[in-house]
Amino acid sequence: MTDWKKKLGIIVPSWNTVMEYECQRMAPEGVSVHFTRIKHTDDEEETLLHMIHEVPHLADLLGHASMDAICFGCTGGSFVRPGMDREIMDTIKDRTGIPATTTSTALVEAMREMGVSRVAIASPYPQWLNDRLIAFLKDHGIETVGEKGLNTECPAFLPPERSQDLVREVDCPEADGIFISCTNFRALEGVETLEKELGKPVLTSNTTAMWHTLRVAGFDEPGTLGGSLLREHMTTVQKA
Repeated sequence: MTDWKKKLGIIVPSWNTVMEYECQRMAPEGVSVHFTRIKHTDDEEETLLHMIHEVPHLADLLGHASMDAICFGCTGGSFVRPGMDREIMDTIKDRTGIPATTTSTALVEAMREMGVSRVAIASPYPQWLNDRLIAFLKDHGIETVGEKGLNTECPAFLPPERSQDLVREVDCPEADGIFISCTNFRALEGVETLEKELGKPVLTSNTTAMWHTLRVAGFDEPGTLGGSLLREHMTTVQKA
């Protein structure tokens, strides 16, 4: 690849098949995306909390390949406990010297970038995990004005139309943006359509993760997939 501009590393849950597919599709020309897997086979709180213990080893592995940025690619695993996203980021950066982000960090930064202060949430989660997400967002000054979870584990089998229908269910006039949570929940196909239909930003775990990982890597060229976030908000580069 003669125009190789950036290499992104992502730690993805072991049962996840959606994040790799969607991030590869969103990668701009000259950007390669490289994955390593973290053991994750259920959404129990204990399992999500345990993931952080595996981060140092997996960060080392990605660091061997000289990534330009590394993302921890599990949304629930980075907001389930207050401050867990920052702890994961610091661990990755301390171990590798490489700029890092998490999906939870990315979604907050994307909402700030897009001016979203009141959000409606569509997710596959059980209610307790939706409640943790609502609390996480509240801690960052973002109010949840609508939410619904499907109480479904490993939702990769669901067609993208299911996330689109769920967005329409949770949307309300009070919401100035929509967030589709979970990196293993297919949503990329519907982002552009929903933004046009609803007239507001539609963010997903994977679009925000890709956007913020690119930014912390120092990449500032617009993307072609991922909605208005990647198309219109890539020019101000941030370092984490």
